[in-house]
Amino acid sequence: MAIAQNTIALVFDYDQTLSPSYMQDDVVFPEFGINPESFWKKCNALVTEQEWDGELAYMQCLLDYLEMDQVNNEQLQKLGANLTFFPGVETVFDELRESCLTSAHLAQDISIEYYIVSSGLKALLEGSSIRDKFEAIYGCEFGEDTQGRIRYSKRTISHTTKTQFLFRINKGLLDLSEDVNDHLSPELRPVPFENMIYVGDGPTDVPCFTVMRKAGGNAIAVYNPDDPSRRSFRKCYQLCAKANRVKHIAPADYRAGSHLRLLMEEMVSEVADRILRQRTDEIQGGTVAAPQF
Repeated sequence: MAIAQNTIALVFDYDQTLSPSYMQDDVVFPEFGINPESFWKKCNALVTEQEWDGELAYMQCLLDYLEMDQVNNEQLQKLGANLTFFPGVETVFDELRESCLTSAHLAQDISIEYYIVSSGLKALLEGSSIRDKFEAIYGCEFGEDTQGRIRYSKRTISHTTKTQFLFRINKGLLDLSEDVNDHLSPELRPVPFENMIYVGDGPTDVPCFTVMRKAGGNAIAVYNPDDPSRRSFRKCYQLCAKANRVKHIAPADYRAGSHLRLLMEEMVSEVADRILRQRTDEIQGGTVAAPQF
């Protein structure tokens, strides 16, 4: 028996997508007096000289740098309250619902859910001012020892493993204890990929962009319009014009009337209208007129 597939999911990367800064640079390095240049130089050395995975390298370097401070996850979560965002991020989630979902959509229980899938630290995101806007947040995690201090990498999310979480959303298997590889028929998946919109910023989002493109979903690559080097823009331009990974690129400005906001509103409205048509057709097709006297 099929289930109602009336949820629209917007999935966001974090660093350089919702925020102009990497979250470590934004709140962790200033708090603990870590020199960003030295930190990333050490990370890059692990990757290039010892062939570490990039996410494991930065997690290990954080553990090394924070060891003397005896940091725990609760401290990191509190730091998340100071994370900064691109313009409009803090209000866009509620505003999209208000601008895109009509009374006809709501009457058919059509809804919007938001997710973050990031290679950054989940603890920081859990403490951010936008936490309550998201159905689920996925990120790298530290495990703690018996004294409650971070001691090891519990979970890392790389640019390739990000796609696992798209399938979790697609299948409704949001709890990490559930096996995302379990077979689930398409008609039993609560969020079809064509109901999904992915927003990212560059090459690390290519696997997710590819899943969206192949599965019929939508994707937008965003860039920092205030980047004087234009490197942020060039990444997106290459993804669109040269690599055919995304159809749309836009400045990372989430305020009403911006290019990005117009794209998001149009995509959400199109999906909502399609779901409404399908629901209406199902109701009409399942209705049998009473006999006339």
